[in-house]
Amino acid sequence: MPNGIGSASSALVKRSRPDDDEDVGSRKQIAIASSDGGKSKGLVRSIKRTSGLQAPIVALSGAHKAEILDCKFSPDGQTIAAASSDKTISLWETYGENANLTLLQGHSKAVTAICWSPSAPRTSPRLFSASADGTLIVWNPSTGEKLRRLRGHKGIVNSLACTRGGKEILVSAGDDGLVLLWDPEDKYPLDRIEVGYPVTAVEFSDDGSQVFVAGVDNDIHVYDLSRKTILFSLRGHTDSPTSLQLSPSGSSLLSFSLDSTLRVWDVRPFAPEPPPGHIGSARLHRTLTGATSGFEQLLVKVAWSADGENVAVGGGDRTCTVWNVEKSKILYKLPGHKGTCTAAAFHPYEPIIVSSSTDQTLLLGEIDI
Repeated sequence: MPNGIGSASSALVKRSRPDDDEDVGSRKQIAIASSDGGKSKGLVRSIKRTSGLQAPIVALSGAHKAEILDCKFSPDGQTIAAASSDKTISLWETYGENANLTLLQGHSKAVTAICWSPSAPRTSPRLFSASADGTLIVWNPSTGEKLRRLRGHKGIVNSLACTRGGKEILVSAGDDGLVLLWDPEDKYPLDRIEVGYPVTAVEFSDDGSQVFVAGVDNDIHVYDLSRKTILFSLRGHTDSPTSLQLSPSGSSLLSFSLDSTLRVWDVRPFAPEPPPGHIGSARLHRTLTGATSGFEQLLVKVAWSADGENVAVGGGDRTCTVWNVEKSKILYKLPGHKGTCTAAAFHPYEPIIVSSSTDQTLLLGEIDI
């Protein structure tokens, strides 16, 4: 027997040949099996690292005592916010030790949705939250201070969004059938739209002049805010949409529905004629399948990647699914959660994704896209 083979002090290393155009320094060695209680490594392989995370995948847990319903990266990508049914919002470090920074407390019922201000200075970021207690709260996440509580809804608030530029305006919607517009500096609504039935999701257009409204009638209606009238409607879902998000370019709207389909809509003011053979709404660009909404009827949240090429959504199959939009191709089915995956969010600068779940945990990991 050759010297050392089979002894406790030896290790078997599987070496991968890097691609010709790949930076060898970006590859790390990790142990994937061991012997003698971990004292000696049994099998080591090289993997390509794509981000500045300390590990390729990290579980963030221990902060919440109930389901996590939403998660978002801060605009600078340094912080993650997570909203929970336990009435709190947790803040986490994206990098380093991934420490739980603080817990924001102020709502009296489940926190259903959150969003960061895209225009607030990096030195004084702002976070907005919506709750089943019928209110919104404006937070200073740096200090944990509650800056303002916004009252106007008469029931559960399901969704909120913020304008991308110009004057900072919020829109919120809920089970009371109201869509309310807010100046975060004023505790009373600026304006209101009475839809007349429960609204599950809202989103602003790129210039903030329109609001996309989805509810239990299964359609997505585009409201002109100056006239408070419907400009056009996006029809195709066969069950209530659970989430809406505008693409980084502002030209496409992403929607997920309880019918387990993810749809990409062309929302440009003057959309071109659809190509020959196009089926369905003239504005329907893609229908993506492969995720399931689940039996819990949760308002699962969608996400666009920063480059606008990929989208992600969770689902009742306990995975986070990532697609390339133009290829209509599933790139990843990310496992790890022990319950419904309720939300996903892409990092604004790096190939990193975070997902939340009813299992009370966040999974933070790097992908190769």
